[in-house]
Amino acid sequence: MAAATGSRIYIWAGRFTRQTDGFVETKESPLPSHKAVVTASVGLHARPAADFVRAVMDTGLPVVIAKDGSPAVDARSLLQVMAADFQHGCEVQLTVSETALDGPVSAENAVGALQSLGDLLAAQGALQRAVRH
Repeated sequence: MAAATGSRIYIWAGRFTRQTDGFVETKESPLPSHKAVVTASVGLHARPAADFVRAVMDTGLPVVIAKDGSPAVDARSLLQVMAADFQHGCEVQLTVSETALDGPVSAENAVGALQSLGDLLAAQGALQRAVRH
C-alpha cells in the first residue's frame, strides 16, 4: 500500500509511527535498532557528521537516524544528517529497514553494525577532547 501525499514516517524507541493527513498509526517496530547519544560538542555537523556517514556507508546497510519528534533521515546522506540538526547530547535511534535483511544472520549483523555506529557516536566527544589537549 502506497503512502498518501503528506505522509511522514517516524521511528523512535522501537515504535514505528506513520502520520498521513492527520491520521496517526503507531505500532511496535520489528526492525533492528539501537539508541545512542551524540557526544560531539558540535553535534553531528562537519567532521563528526562526515565520520559518522562514512562509517554508515562502510556497513553497506540502509541505516536511518531519528530523534524524538522528528522524521527519520537517511544516515548515508551527509546533507540529510547535517540538516536534521542532531545536537550535542541528543538521543538518537539508529534503524535498518527489514527489507535490507536476509535471514537471522543478517539481522544479527545489522544489530552489531548499529551497535558499532552507536559506539562511534558515543566516542566522538572523547576524541574531540583528546585532540584539543
